[in-house]
Amino acid sequence: MRNTDRIPVTVLTGFLGSGKTTLLNRILSEQHGRRIAVIENEFGEVGVDHQLVIGAEEEIFETNNGCICCTVRGDLLRILGQLLKRRDRFDHIIVETTGMADPGPVAQTFFLDDDFKKQFTLDAIVTLVDARHMERHLDEMKEPGEQVAFADVILLNKTDLVDEATLERVERRVRAINGTARVYRTRNADVPIDAVLGVGAFDLQRALAVDAAFLEPQYPFEWAGIYELPAGRHALRTGGDAHHAHDHHHDHHGHDHHGHDHHDHEGHDHHGHDDHGHGHHGHDHGDGLGVAVLPCAGRDEAALAACVEPAVRAFAEEAVKVECGGALRAGHALHRIDISHEGGGAVLEMPAAGTVAVFCEHAPAESGLRLAGHAPVAQRAFASHHHDEKISSIGLTDARPLDFRKFDEWISYLLKSRGEDIFRMKGVVSIEGEDRRYVFHGVHMMFDGQIERPWPAGAERLSTLVFIGRDLDRQELEAGFHSCFA
Repeated sequence: MRNTDRIPVTVLTGFLGSGKTTLLNRILSEQHGRRIAVIENEFGEVGVDHQLVIGAEEEIFETNNGCICCTVRGDLLRILGQLLKRRDRFDHIIVETTGMADPGPVAQTFFLDDDFKKQFTLDAIVTLVDARHMERHLDEMKEPGEQVAFADVILLNKTDLVDEATLERVERRVRAINGTARVYRTRNADVPIDAVLGVGAFDLQRALAVDAAFLEPQYPFEWAGIYELPAGRHALRTGGDAHHAHDHHHDHHGHDHHGHDHHDHEGHDHHGHDDHGHGHHGHDHGDGLGVAVLPCAGRDEAALAACVEPAVRAFAEEAVKVECGGALRAGHALHRIDISHEGGGAVLEMPAAGTVAVFCEHAPAESGLRLAGHAPVAQRAFASHHHDEKISSIGLTDARPLDFRKFDEWISYLLKSRGEDIFRMKGVVSIEGEDRRYVFHGVHMMFDGQIERPWPAGAERLSTLVFIGRDLDRQELEAGFHSCFA
């Protein structure tokens, strides 16, 4: 059955005070042509239109704008069954969870049995994040990190209450937990309705059409810039007052779409992702700042993209230590610059005039990296590689078709052995001998997979899988994936 025949369900989650009710009120008051049924799983709240208080006897009722509302005092399954009797009244369901809730059990409801899979489809889990308090919440409690891990769409909300450097830092932590969710920076949950409803979040091909960097592998660097430099010695500064010098460079990276630049991602699909610096990162500035300076053949984003793989290889090598004020040259080596001194750095030596690409382990907002007297002629942010959280996301991609029996056995094994640790999984798979795409997604041990529409004519049939969870082992997942090739 195609997902268009089923009722789309949005699960709305987020920690206490993150703005869930604000978003819900916006959705229900705006003119978007959708008829929405809302299920609240906190009893006794003021109704969504601010005029209706949920009475103790009522379980399902209608608000002034025609939306159907319910409270989950009892069983979500029972309420969904009652809603199906009013199927002609609505075409979308929103389930709002309590602020402390793990959204997993709510999402799993829609995978429970074949009847439910025929009636409902999980459209997206939308998570709101309070930019001002998120860092403290992540440090002190496990629920906020798990809510982020389950998300398909994340609203980094209340951005007006923090400065740019804090916002960058919070967004990096959020992306380190969940690298595939679409992130929007918002004030008062002000986001286009189409960004949170009808997004078909498990449809990775659609997500890739929205954002070409959706499944970009995690790299061992967060930022790169191209510089045109004359011959001579150039001061490579770090730390100090750099935050002010660099804040204005960050507003054109398209943060609403992952903070990546969206050009020239060819060549990054299946290059053995275990080479992307895993095992080489996690440096906290204590042992210096990782920087690689490579010769570059051009001065645009395409030239920068051509330097990415050589930079990945450089970051996988043993670093050359550079003392504070020491010298380095362009070449295929990783340098670890001592930045223990305030306003420290190194000297970049250019024997002849030329163009170089500078790849830095941390973004300029954090590292303060800049070349004195020079601005980059092109630059790009990369998916964060911070793994201080136990929760992370891993993407796997390959053009080889899969043997469906082997794939099914592998997924079954994962669900049984690692289902508790895998919060979300989703993917589009190319099956040998099948002209249609196999699409799947899952929450913990619940799984929903189906043969869907045909692959586009002439398009490369890439199998693309995403796993988000706790203590995931990339090599283990890659080995399992590779065992499924036909």
